[in-house]
Amino acid sequence: MKLLRDKVQQDGIVLSNQVLKVDSFLNHQMDPVLMQEIGKEFASRFAAENITKVLTIESSGIAPAIMTALEIKVPLIFARKQKSLTLRDDIFTEKVYSFTKQETNEITVSKKFMDASDHVLIIDDFLANGEAAFGLARVVEQAGASVAGIGIAIEKAFQPGGAKLKEAGYRLESLVRIAGLEDGEVQFAEADEVVTP
Repeated sequence: MKLLRDKVQQDGIVLSNQVLKVDSFLNHQMDPVLMQEIGKEFASRFAAENITKVLTIESSGIAPAIMTALEIKVPLIFARKQKSLTLRDDIFTEKVYSFTKQETNEITVSKKFMDASDHVLIIDDFLANGEAAFGLARVVEQAGASVAGIGIAIEKAFQPGGAKLKEAGYRLESLVRIAGLEDGEVQFAEADEVVTP
């Protein structure tokens, strides 16, 4: 997706050969026009999938996911990382390790919002090792629902998450794929290019 790629090139900050900071437009301050275009792009790519729900994880996935849900005209569910006084019983739970935060969270989704009739599109802002996407997929499977696909705004293709998700049989659509972050520069991968670490 050229618009997102241009934004990464213009405003992304390479902090190390593993970490790309995009907090000026994607996951702290958000560019609403960009989020709207991301939603349209995911809706277009998954148009044939008969999606009934969009699922993400709080908090950085919410903006691209809500715009996707808006375009598809289905509800958005976000998995909570924090315990809620109103969300105690009848929940699906999974443990998810965050590469960025270097911590494990227990995510929860209320059972009343997802069941076996659902075709769920998982959306997230970043893909590195695939932990969040796999955790969300396990929540969908706990509900007896099906994963219609996984949409990622930015995939770090030099990390194993994308390959693992595809090997597990999930349809993965990444809007921007990064081949490397060497020497303070973002190197982009072509859509189907296999990147070896």
